[in-house]
Amino acid sequence: MSTVVSPERQGSTSAAAGSTRALALATRLEQGAAALAAYAGTLTARQWGTRLPGDGRRVGVVVHHVASVYPIEIELARTIAAGQPVTGVTGAAINTMNAGHAEEHGDVTVAEAVDLLRRNSAAAAAAIRALTNEELDRAATVSLYADAPLTCQFVLEDHAVRHSYHHLARIQAALKS
Repeated sequence: MSTVVSPERQGSTSAAAGSTRALALATRLEQGAAALAAYAGTLTARQWGTRLPGDGRRVGVVVHHVASVYPIEIELARTIAAGQPVTGVTGAAINTMNAGHAEEHGDVTVAEAVDLLRRNSAAAAAAIRALTNEELDRAATVSLYADAPLTCQFVLEDHAVRHSYHHLARIQAALKS
């Protein structure tokens, strides 16, 4: 799970390939990842090891989780951008993946998690920037949403772009209590 989106899979890097919408999405993803990384860098060892209510994963594991799933989220969006359905992705499959990740990375350090967050968010943003409006608008069925036909842009917004904001808010709320 600690992979980076490979350059050969990032698509075209020409300015003509991307769109203003893609640029905006990529910027929002980068801003969320930067906010999560900055906050993570301020945490004490006790805070880093705090378990999140209702989730049970440690704060550090969740930060690493956000970083580690960017490549997966981008591949799902690319699948839709290519007009192909997303199959086999279910809530149960995600829960299993997250539990395995938590077991494998339970002792992740701040430096490791933040480094992966920075690298994978940069690669994800580059991949998003390469998308055209046509690709962002393309829809295909997505198993996670009961095979509803969803656009590439929606899947990016609901997963890769939102992910760091969602978990940052949950971490901040848990550490305030």
